[in-house]
Amino acid sequence: MSRVKTVELLAPAKDYASAVAAIDCGADAVYIGGARFGARQAAGNDAGQIARVAEYAHRFGVRVHATLNTLLWDSELEDAERQARELIDAGVDALIVQDMALRRMNLPVELHASTQVSVRTPEMARFLGDAGFARVILERALSLDEIRAVCAATDAEVECFVHGAICVGFSGRCFLSRSMSERSGNRGACSQPCRLPWDLTDGAGRTYLKSKHLLSVRDMNLSQRIGDLLDAGVASFKIEGRLKDTNYIRNVVAAYRRAVDEALAVRPALRRTSAGESVPDFKPDPSKSFTRGESQYFFDGKRSGVASFDTPKAVGERIGRVARVEGRAFRLDGPADLASGDGICFVSDGELVGTNVNAADAGRIVPNRLEGIGPGTEIFRNYDHRFNKQLSASRIRRTIRVAAQVEVSDDRIRLTCTDCEGVQAAVERAGTFDMAKNGDANVAAIRAQLSRSGETIFRVDETTVDGGERFVPASLMAELRREGLEKLLQARMAQPRPHRILPENRAARYPSPTVTAEENVTNRLAEAFYRDHGVERIEPPLELASSFAGRCVMRSSYCIRREIGECLRERPRLRGDLYIEHGTQRYRLEFDCAQCEMKLISEK
Repeated sequence: MSRVKTVELLAPAKDYASAVAAIDCGADAVYIGGARFGARQAAGNDAGQIARVAEYAHRFGVRVHATLNTLLWDSELEDAERQARELIDAGVDALIVQDMALRRMNLPVELHASTQVSVRTPEMARFLGDAGFARVILERALSLDEIRAVCAATDAEVECFVHGAICVGFSGRCFLSRSMSERSGNRGACSQPCRLPWDLTDGAGRTYLKSKHLLSVRDMNLSQRIGDLLDAGVASFKIEGRLKDTNYIRNVVAAYRRAVDEALAVRPALRRTSAGESVPDFKPDPSKSFTRGESQYFFDGKRSGVASFDTPKAVGERIGRVARVEGRAFRLDGPADLASGDGICFVSDGELVGTNVNAADAGRIVPNRLEGIGPGTEIFRNYDHRFNKQLSASRIRRTIRVAAQVEVSDDRIRLTCTDCEGVQAAVERAGTFDMAKNGDANVAAIRAQLSRSGETIFRVDETTVDGGERFVPASLMAELRREGLEKLLQARMAQPRPHRILPENRAARYPSPTVTAEENVTNRLAEAFYRDHGVERIEPPLELASSFAGRCVMRSSYCIRREIGECLRERPRLRGDLYIEHGTQRYRLEFDCAQCEMKLISEK
């Protein structure tokens, strides 16, 4: 643990507004997509927008990480490098990359190996650290023991996802979308076929499960495990959600800010990476924002119960079970705080159905539509109208504590402002300062004037006054305060930003003599990178395959057999090959029990 000194809460940002929301609610860093070459094609921003984000973020020492994490073709290398340099000029602190071509572009910026690189082993993490990546971002399916082993193996910082959607296949190694269409997750345009309904069959006419979301898994929530991750050596906690709205960002970031701060409070050797205090004007509750149901996935080892077979949609928080129906209304089996305008949902005939609440009074709930609701129906709230109204109206400010010292003599006044990180600025005026009629009242007036920090990012909460017996006009004190805090902001912005821009050590050896097809070497610079690091054989990239017939298009720690109680290690009733089918698409399930992994093999 001695090598991990600072800890970062990393939040998603779709655009400038969501970046500001994340920063105001306590994020230590944000990650945001550039105009192109990001794994969320619908969340792109031009360099001007990102420059605005960086300017706002850097006031608080918040870092900005830009995603440039898709595969690149040879014809795109020049454009990708141009965009990378534009982002660097815009002030980003790091680039998150998948394609090793970017490691070869001599970019003056910190590089992070994206989750799309699919880091799952200590050996791969060690190699990337040796090859000049300042940080590795882990695959979401790892257990705490596996995370601990990765942290121990590398000098690179380790970042892991703690909240949000989970890719059921290994990130960057999934070709399910690409095998069904031209849309590819490795190019930022995944069609999310894992969220579709599938049939589980024997491939010969027998159907075991019909129209179930067999590959859809619940969302991740590791808010109760932050301490375990800190002790393992994780340096950055990442929230998923670059396509989510600002209410989601406010709520989830505020909740994790609290969780991280509580964990840091009992670990004095660690501190957060940015400055400022955010006090929410709402009570954070991630269950009230978009969620497919909470899961710690495989954090404590591989297990069943992580799937969401009935729906890939947000179900929200469980409210209760219907006790009885009264005309066009129903009552639950316990108290509930439903209100008019809330969105509720329930499963009917195997499908998730949603409706709105028109009225709720004394336990009697009147939905917009009652069809499908009967005694025993389990009700969830997937939209809390009052809570979201509160989030939308939130005026949460992030402020940096400042100590002010005022020194008054008969011919000069000096104000020195020192923030919580020791950054300092001073302003002064010459003048004539006569004795005040009431020294105590004069000091009180000075302190009151300094506390009015207005719309600045500062909060003056400590003031010392030397020479308070000399009268200082309120207008002059206000002028000094404005000038002093502006100068302090400039001093903060002028502070060097910490970074780890590392050279590529070409002596580092890739963990295998072969780069497989699913690792996708799609351009000449990436090929040269692997060759220089000892790779003898590079297979043609699966991303560019003309046919996927007989090819593995997904590998996953998730297993349908385990999920339905038919694990091959536990005397299953279902024998022989199993398939999943959707329309004309069919994939054979292959089970690697030695690795405890499932593969999808395309049939066409």
